[in-house]
Amino acid sequence: MAGQFEPSSNAYERERIILEMIKKYPDKHHNAILKEIVPEFMAKTTFEKTRDSLLEKEIITVRKQRNMKFYFPVSNYEEKLQHRIEQNTNSYFHDLKLQIKRLDTDYPHKDIDEKIKLANTILHNLMLTDNGFTFLDSFKNPKKTLYRDEHLTIQQLIYHVFEIIRKDDDFEIIFPSISGSVGYLIS
Repeated sequence: MAGQFEPSSNAYERERIILEMIKKYPDKHHNAILKEIVPEFMAKTTFEKTRDSLLEKEIITVRKQRNMKFYFPVSNYEEKLQHRIEQNTNSYFHDLKLQIKRLDTDYPHKDIDEKIKLANTILHNLMLTDNGFTFLDSFKNPKKTLYRDEHLTIQQLIYHVFEIIRKDDDFEIIFPSISGSVGYLIS
């Protein structure tokens, strides 16, 4: 999941190049934009993957005229980004609540490695989700905590995960691994 939130600097650079070309040449169709970029800046398949990523993120849009495709930056990208972050964060939040509810019964039946991996994953995802709510708070109103209830619930869920770990028979083995991972996430 970390890869999803941490694109490489090459990905940023490729997206920037494509966006710059689209803005620089708004009247050029797909093949003309392709010729401007390939092979000087990237390979054709890299261009296509990056373009698809920009379309998926709704950073650019495509319009067809006859048999040609033209690309344009989306005008309300900031609004769409906020909406997408809000949707994803809320979805992750509700999924995590369900996972933790199942954790009470499932966790004791797993082997030690599965327990460590599961706890680390859930704690990591809780922190990422809390970061999503913090980002939304900052984006909407930097002087107020609009997602106070969600932040509090995440705090309680983290506590609950640690309670499950503390009560586990393998606590002495599991806890050091988990605390090392959590320490890494915070530092």
